[in-house]
Amino acid sequence: MLDQWPHTSAAATTPATHTTSATIARDFGEASASYDSAARLQRHMGHQLLVRLADATPGDLTDIVDLGCGTGYFTAQLQGLLPTDTGVTGVDLSPGMIDHARGQRSPAIRWLVADACQLPFADASLDLVFSNLMIQWCPDPIPVLEECLRVLRPGGHLLCSTLLDGTLRELALAWEVADPGQPHINRFEPELVLKEALRRAFPGALLQRETVVLEYPGPAALLAELKALGASFKGQGRRPTMTAPGRIRRMCEVYPRAARGGIEASYAAGYIIGRKPANSIQTDSGAR
Repeated sequence: MLDQWPHTSAAATTPATHTTSATIARDFGEASASYDSAARLQRHMGHQLLVRLADATPGDLTDIVDLGCGTGYFTAQLQGLLPTDTGVTGVDLSPGMIDHARGQRSPAIRWLVADACQLPFADASLDLVFSNLMIQWCPDPIPVLEECLRVLRPGGHLLCSTLLDGTLRELALAWEVADPGQPHINRFEPELVLKEALRRAFPGALLQRETVVLEYPGPAALLAELKALGASFKGQGRRPTMTAPGRIRRMCEVYPRAARGGIEASYAAGYIIGRKPANSIQTDSGAR
């Protein structure tokens, strides 16, 4: 648990299959100004990736991409931790996020608007792909993982965090009581499905799991902070109109209370650690 952290935090959710790229880019762009103040889970999971980076011999890293960089918080962290001659590039689908990052971070960092499934990098051109809570927004992780493998040099590293099935289970159960049959929580990839995707697209990569429990004053605070992140429910089946206030009140009433007051929300965190084999053969169609 992360009970010692302030209660003014938030977390991200994962998308349903049919969420469009345009919707994701728009929502995150609109949340760029409020994102960092609501990003407790993102900070925790990103720092967990940085801990794992210690095993990636940072002195050997010269070309790095922060994929799904958002406001550039961890892009700047990477730049500060690594040798001065390291080239760091922040990539995000949202032009609004990239504009915000460019205005807030070091001018030495390169910023690009790009789709994770079609990265604008040559084959075998990067030493590290760092990606914190991005891949869950992709309807299928396999094309993204294949792109990461393609752009990495032999011996290059992939460090990626995501959320898994079981995330926000307390909120899901409360909504099921308050609004039966109506989806309110974005879909999260089951652990076994993601492991199979890794086996197919990035052989040898490991998936490590952690349960993170964050506290909030109440359900309304949780919903507000998800909105501040641009991470509200976007899935298929979402009502075209706002949920009735009575249903929201009922959800708040049935959401379980923590022993010390307030509420808790659980997040099934997943960490992907992969390394492209040093003997990989690069062809015109990518890595093999």
